[in-house]
Parts: sequence; structure tokens; C-alpha cells
Amino acid sequence: MSISTSEIKLINGHYKLFVNGKPFYLKGAGLEFGSIKQLADHGANSFRTWRTNNGQKSGKEILDEAHQYGLKVMMGIEVARERHGFDYNDSLAVQEQLYRIRDEVLELKDHPALIIWGIGNELNLSSNDINVWNAVNEISKMIHEVDAHHLTTTSLAGISPNLIAVIKSRASDLDFLSFQMYAEIDALPKLIDHSGWDGPFAFTEWGATGYWEVKKTTWGAPIEETSTQKAAHYLNRYLQSIALQENQCLGSFVFLWGQKQERTSTWFGMFTPDDRKTECVDVMHYLWNKEWPQNRCPKVAAFELNNQSANESVTLEANQFCSAKVQIKAMTQTKLTFYWEVREESKSTKEGGDKEEIPELVFVKWQKDLREEAQFYAPEKSGAYRLFVQIEDPNAGVAHANIPFYVS
Repeated sequence: MSISTSEIKLINGHYKLFVNGKPFYLKGAGLEFGSIKQLADHGANSFRTWRTNNGQKSGKEILDEAHQYGLKVMMGIEVARERHGFDYNDSLAVQEQLYRIRDEVLELKDHPALIIWGIGNELNLSSNDINVWNAVNEISKMIHEVDAHHLTTTSLAGISPNLIAVIKSRASDLDFLSFQMYAEIDALPKLIDHSGWDGPFAFTEWGATGYWEVKKTTWGAPIEETSTQKAAHYLNRYLQSIALQENQCLGSFVFLWGQKQERTSTWFGMFTPDDRKTECVDVMHYLWNKEWPQNRCPKVAAFELNNQSANESVTLEANQFCSAKVQIKAMTQTKLTFYWEVREESKSTKEGGDKEEIPELVFVKWQKDLREEAQFYAPEKSGAYRLFVQIEDPNAGVAHANIPFYVS
């Protein structure tokens, strides 16, 4: 297996990524525990990770599987964060981190699936110490010294003129920058122009509107969009923001090819825990292949609890008899299965994708057949809860929605 080479060229005012001498536009996803085979089957050409070893697979195992299915990889490198207590004024700790990363790079640098090194993730989030960018620059220089064939980048939470100015002055060895935006991406290209960044970039996270960007209930619970509303955002954000950045953008990695708990179990994952695909996967299949998949997921047309939507801050009394209704549009004539549940509202205040605990499942008394309409008695204990509905089709497709409610 021969080494893959990657480089960026400026051609007629357009930055272009080349892999093995051929143009390569990144059409990929952020993937840690998701299915690499499914990603390839849906038409992607690459994916990014957050670390060289995710605790389930080694970096070599990940790269081997990517190569098996014809995908290229932006291999993430774990870099310590200030918000987790790392001190970038501690020269010994910084040096030890550099040595550890050097070993990781040496182990994987010759793999044919590798094309980019991702140095850290959102190191600017809740960070005040600009010395982190000195360390990033040293890591990039070290990588270029031991691996002359691959590019380096770092993934930033958002973009601002101050951030760009600091990186230009302290981390100039990076080959390009990577941005991570959700609803904020709708403001491109204004944000790029305002930032002062005129070099190449990629999007390493984008997708659903973040829980920090949405409307909240009167008691502070973020209101999650339905799977269908998210799919519409995926489509529009790609076509209206990413695809139009032809001069500087090298491509993107959509978030998240898999599933995780982040405020809810459905907020960012494009799949369910049992590997059912959501409508967002259908959208990416369309964008990557210019045609829709043969089997498309059901759509959520409306969802209400006691004739109120999530935006109306639904309040219930303890043991109140309730009725929830979901309107579904099936894309094919197939039998749908409905699953309903109530969970406590997440109390997490973590940020940046840090691991969260799944809120407790709440026992409630359900009435009648649980299909498009579900009747139940509200929990006895006062507090914040969330009602979930999941609709599954026989083709491993799923739609989902939830409504936060408060028992007073």
C-alpha cells in the first residue's frame, strides 16, 4: 500500500485540495463510532475523527477500514484543553504532550487512507490562554518534519477577527483552518469576510441547530427541532453556505455520523443507537450523489402535546391526563412502528461535546394503542421532563421529535 499525498494549490484564485495529484473535494462526515461502510455506501469520500484511538478501535484499525471502503481520513489528534484544566504555561506538560503526539504521528503517517492531521478540537472554546496556539504551531511543525506528505489543520469553534489574528501570528505553520458552525453558518460569507481569513478552510462540523442557538422554554429547556426540520437545515446550509464558498472551501465533514447524548439522545446524531438512519442521512446521500436514496425516511409534519407545540412551554399538573399527537408523512407505503417515552430533562451544563449522562427514563401510565396518538398520565413528581416519539419504518429509517414539558 502506497502513501497518499495531500497538498493545497491556488489555481485561478481558487484554493483546491489535491490527493495523489488529483482534485479532491471533501465530501465527508465526523465519525467516531458510526459505520464506515454505511458512509461509503451513501457516497462520501472521507471522514474525520477526533483522536487517533477512540477506545474501541486503534488509529490503524480505523484507517484500515477506511481504506477497505475507499475512504480518506482526516485523523484527529487529541490536544489538551484549557477548559479541562491544562496549563499551557507548564512547559514540561506541553513538551510531554508534543512527544506523545509525535509517537502517534509516526505510527500512522504512512497509511494510504490518511490525508490530513487535525490538531485538537475547539481549543478556543472557553479558553483565554493564547499560548495554546504556540503549542499547536509546534505540533504542526513537528508533523511536517516527520511527515512530509500530509496537511495539518485545527478545528475552531466559530470564527472571529480576534481569533484569526491570534492564529495568524502564533500558528502560521498550519496548512489551512477548519471551522465548526451550526446555525451560525447561515451568516456566511459575511463571517468569513469579517474575520479577515483569506486562506483555505474546511468545515469540520456543521449540521443541526445547536442547543445553545435555539429558543428555550420558560424554565430554560432548549427546544429541539424534529428530524424533518433538521434535514431541511442540512440541505439549505450545504447548498446556501458551504457549496457557495468556491474560492476558499476545501469541503466539509457533516456532524454526526453516528449517535451521542448531547442534551438529548437525538440532537446531533444522524443515526439512532440501533443504527437506524434519519432523514439527514437521506439529504447527505442526495448531496453526495445528486440523487435521493431508494428508501427514504418518514417525515414529521407536526407534533403537539395537549394541542400545544414545543414552542408554547407546555405545563402540566401532576397525574394530569394528556394526549400527544404526531403527524407523519411516509415516503413509501410501508408499515410504521411508533415508540413513545418520557425522560427527565437533562441537567447537563457541559459544552464542546463533552460526555453527558443520559437522563432517567420516567415511568408513566400509557393509555390505548401507541401510534400517531398517545395518551398518558403526567408524572407525579414536579419538575422538567421531555416527551419523545420515534417512528420506524421496515427499511431501517426513522423519524423523531420531542417536546419539553414541566409538571407543576
